[in-house]
Amino acid sequence: MRRVVLATHNPHKVEEFAGIVARVRPDLEVVGYDGPEPVEDGVTFAANALIKARAAAAHTGLPALADDSGVSVDVLGGSPGVFSAYWAGHAKDAGANLRLLLDQLSDVADPHRTAQFVSTIALVVPNGPEHVVEGVWPGRLASEASGDGGFGYDPIFVPDGQDPAAERTVGEWSAAEKNAASHRARAFEALAPLLAAL
Repeated sequence: MRRVVLATHNPHKVEEFAGIVARVRPDLEVVGYDGPEPVEDGVTFAANALIKARAAAAHTGLPALADDSGVSVDVLGGSPGVFSAYWAGHAKDAGANLRLLLDQLSDVADPHRTAQFVSTIALVVPNGPEHVVEGVWPGRLASEASGDGGFGYDPIFVPDGQDPAAERTVGEWSAAEKNAASHRARAFEALAPLLAAL
């Protein structure tokens, strides 16, 4: 098997990426990154994804993937956006981030709670090319959390395209359902031809 390193210390992301990659490139093994965490001082998803992928490629000598992602809420002008992981402070407390966002939207009516999950994936090959792709998953935010699947903002994100009578948050989806439809899956579709050329 060929190996590709995923530039994250988040085991949830490694597991999710491994499932997505296996659907397209079952011969690629996604391994976690054990090196130093670079300073993500970019102001866009693309900039931060490249910072992480470059660091992982340099540390391991392997082709590196890095995802920078978050939720962008229309009524908040696209925030939290690139600051999604730190929305409630530098502790990266997912529960606190979710609660703060719900509190900020508490007086916003359902039709105005539109949002998108955005995933930007960078692929950096040591001494080789760099690529950046993006996937967007439109939906809206529920008024309260539901479901214990996924992570981050999944329990309040309701993707578009569901039967209105049976809508569920991503927190209520199975991992297989999410991996087939998510913003990361959409970004990976654009990345698959680049991985095929590795």
